[in-house]
Amino acid sequence: MGVTRVRVAVETRAPTGETVACLVGADPAVLVDPAARVDRLDRAVTDRDVAHVAVTHHHPDHVGAVESYARQCDATVWARAGRVEAFAAATGVEPDRTFVDGTTIPTGDGPVRVVDTPGHAPEHVAYRSAGTLVCGDLAIADGSVAVAAPEGDVRAYLTSLRRVHAMAPDRLVPAHGPDLRGEAVRETVRRLIAHRLARERRVREAVAAGAGTVRAVREAAYEKDLSGVEELADATVRAHLAKLAVEGRVEWDGQRAGLARR
Repeated sequence: MGVTRVRVAVETRAPTGETVACLVGADPAVLVDPAARVDRLDRAVTDRDVAHVAVTHHHPDHVGAVESYARQCDATVWARAGRVEAFAAATGVEPDRTFVDGTTIPTGDGPVRVVDTPGHAPEHVAYRSAGTLVCGDLAIADGSVAVAAPEGDVRAYLTSLRRVHAMAPDRLVPAHGPDLRGEAVRETVRRLIAHRLARERRVREAVAAGAGTVRAVREAAYEKDLSGVEELADATVRAHLAKLAVEGRVEWDGQRAGLARR
């Protein structure tokens, strides 16, 4: 079963300046993450029988042309069960169908299976087609994925990465940057897990050293220039503090942090 990637220039925090839209399966196919209406994607969609439109999550750089292509193709629009209102607010269209983990979407050469992968966003999913996983913002070949409060959940994100590591697909198709194939799939997942745990360790060490505010933790936990991305770094610190608080390793009331009392 094939996956056709189409790079779409769109306003995004990703350094590529693009989101990868995907046509999954032979005709009829599923269009995943139509970020914007552009000539390149217009041509790809015109050449195919698109029967379904779906997204990995609701961020603006993934959903901008859902309504337009769904209308053009008279396609069935899918959304995460329990997130219908949020989907409609993000896309401007009410979904026709909903899915949960394990739901299959039919295509001309077999089903595409929905895989829950929350963490980057609470509704985040991936789409598995044979040995390929269209994974949205779960993974990226270089750098790291933002897991930032209030939507980001570090515990869920690590669980999603570990699930994909156990699944061991032959190919990952991220929404930003190049594909990953073969051993690079698991190597990348392990790298992202290690990165997130290293950041967590530095956050906890900062709290242990007396940093009590988000800004103080950020300044102690990051070892690079954060000019222009301070707000994102602060939101990431908040997500890590929330995880550590749930696990009883720090105290965190949303404003101040401290080591948990034993």
